[in-house]
Amino acid sequence: MSVHIKRVYDAPEENDGARILVDRLWPRGISREKAAFDEWAKDVAPSTELRQWFDHRPEHWAEFKDRYRAELEGNPAVEDLRARAKAGPVTLLYGSRNRDFNHAAVLADVLADT
Repeated sequence: MSVHIKRVYDAPEENDGARILVDRLWPRGISREKAAFDEWAKDVAPSTELRQWFDHRPEHWAEFKDRYRAELEGNPAVEDLRARAKAGPVTLLYGSRNRDFNHAAVLADVLADT
């Protein structure tokens, strides 16, 4: 299984495979053409309430991961993404400026869990 994460603002690369935007909101300042994604999977993004509570604060990171994982449990869209990742490379695209504390990192870990 090959799951990568990348900011939606980063240039596409040949080894990205399927590029899937995993944000609920459209990322600021980028056109759909520049985003170069294959699918927009809003259903796997954190809820609005969780996203606003987290607010990309490092001190909320540990609890955010637990809450987000709980939101993802039983979500059929997660199983769809896992199947795609087993079939070939997948790159999860996110809009956050923070490369270390973002939901795509958590989602990638969840997809890797078998």
